[in-house]
Amino acid sequence: MNQRSDLNGQLILVTGAAKRIGRGIALRLAEDGARVIIHYNESLDEARQTALDCGAAAIVQANLEKVADIERMFAEVEAQFGRLDGLVNNAARFTRFNPLDVTEADWDFIHSVNLKATFFCCQQAARIMKRNGGGHIVNISSLGGLRPWAEHAHYCASKAGVIMLTQALAKAFAPDITVNAVAPGVIRFGELDERAEAMVKATPAGRHGTAAEIAEAVLYFLKCTNFTTGQNMAIDGGLALR
Repeated sequence: MNQRSDLNGQLILVTGAAKRIGRGIALRLAEDGARVIIHYNESLDEARQTALDCGAAAIVQANLEKVADIERMFAEVEAQFGRLDGLVNNAARFTRFNPLDVTEADWDFIHSVNLKATFFCCQQAARIMKRNGGGHIVNISSLGGLRPWAEHAHYCASKAGVIMLTQALAKAFAPDITVNAVAPGVIRFGELDERAEAMVKATPAGRHGTAAEIAEAVLYFLKCTNFTTGQNMAIDGGLALR
C-alpha cells in the first residue's frame, strides 16, 4: 500500500460532517480532491451547505444510535458508489456531569454514539473496503481519552474506548485497512467556558486549535501507507504533555 500524494477521486465518508470539526475535515478532504460523503442526523440545512461547499458532495442520513441505521447507510453508499476508500468517524457527543449524578440514560447518550457507533461504522466500512482492496479508517478520539477529566468520566471512558478500539481493529483489519485516531485538544467554536479557557492557558502552544489543524492530521492518516496503523495522534498544542 503506497502513500498517496493526494486523495484525488477517493470516496470518503465523514460522519457528523455538517458542522464544527466534521465540516472542517470534509472541506479539507474535498480540497485535496476526495469525493466526500457528508453524514448527518438532524442538521440537514448545515449538511446541505457543507455538501455544497465541498463541490456538491453526496449526503447520507443516519441516526448513529441505531445499528440498523448504520447498516442501511453503508448499504446505500455501496449501492450508489460501489466502494468506499476511507471513513472518518467524527460524530460524537459531549456532556458534563458530576460522576455521582450520571444516570444510565446519561451514560448511554454518550456511549451509544461515541463508542458503539464508532465500532459499527468501522465494521460496516471494513466489510466494503475488504471487497475492494482495502482502505483507511480514522477515528476522532479526544484528549479526554488520554487524560482524566473529573466531570467528564463518562465521556473520557468513551474516548479512551475509541483509542483501544482503534488499536484492536488495526490488528484485526491489517494489512489491507489502516485504522488510526486523532485526539483533538481544545478546538474553539464560539465562546469557551471557564474550564476550557484554563486548558488553553495551560497549552504549551499558547492558544486553542482549529478544525483545519485536526483536518490536516486526518488527511495524513488517509494518505498513509499500511506501515502506519493503530496510532493515536494528539493534536493539542502539547497539552497532553502537562
